Amino acid sequence: MDKVLIFGSTGMTGICTVEAAVQKGLNVRAFVRDPSKLPDHLRNSVEVVQGNVLEYKDVLNAIRGVTGVVVVLGTGTVLTPTTDLSEGMKNIVKAMKELNVEIVSVCLSAFLFFEPEKVPPMFRDVTADHQREYDVLKESGLKYIAVFPPHITDQPGTEYEVQYDASPGRVISKHDLGRFLVDSLTLPEHYGRACGVCTKR
Repeated sequence: MDKVLIFGSTGMTGICTVEAAVQKGLNVRAFVRDPSKLPDHLRNSVEVVQGNVLEYKDVLNAIRGVTGVVVVLGTGTVLTPTTDLSEGMKNIVKAMKELNVEIVSVCLSAFLFFEPEKVPPMFRDVTADHQREYDVLKESGLKYIAVFPPHITDQPGTEYEVQYDASPGRVISKHDLGRFLVDSLTLPEHYGRACGVCTKR
């Protein structure tokens, strides 16, 4: 993996993902709407590309020249109905295919392991768009890793645990999640799989 592009680089998990990629010694390109939200110690270690994931030309420009992509798009604390995650994913998939980039890891949600009616009501709208995002990914033909984290915490990272098609635990450190999103790009056993992850207890 030579050069990695990270979408959602300034969110809680996104910053940790950028840190993990830098620590791994990768050449990192960070896609951001607002460069000022990227911490100084990272801004000086990565190539920063400003853009909007809902604008195809911005996405295409960002993906040009990379060998892997990490998608950590989120809505922060906003839980109202949205299509931003799935529409952004459509642009990312289209650009990857146009530029022959095959490998992508995507942060989704462990709520996708639930029956829709069992998702807590406050999270149903965002989970519905995560499902649409996942559907786009499954139909993409790419070498994708679908990452379904449970509750994401600020606790220090230790080691992560991975289980296919189910969640192995209730919480994951944002640092462990960031590392898995980067590590999984070069682990073919995870390609095309729904990966439940948690921090090892």
